[in-house]
Amino acid sequence: MGQRAQPSGHYLTEDDAALVKGMIARGDRQHDIAAWFGVNGGRIGEIATGYRFGDVEAAPTQLLPPPGPYLSGRQTAVLLAALSKARNALDGAEAFIRATA
Repeated sequence: MGQRAQPSGHYLTEDDAALVKGMIARGDRQHDIAAWFGVNGGRIGEIATGYRFGDVEAAPTQLLPPPGPYLSGRQTAVLLAALSKARNALDGAEAFIRATA
């Protein structure tokens, strides 16, 4: 049998739980909420059922992050690579302008 992965070190605080409850009340999918916080969906389910942070009130709508779905790790990597290329192009353009000015 395989070994378990190392814990991620991502833990939800009471403030996070308030956001989770607000996101659930807004109608966000638990999967999307888990992705926003970088935790296993089970942690969101525990908050949704009151198993954890049962006494924490939902955060008001104006404090919630934008609704999901959120970028995947793969999509984020592609966008970061594109931003790096764009930054290099801008740096090259700036160097050209400074050299010819």
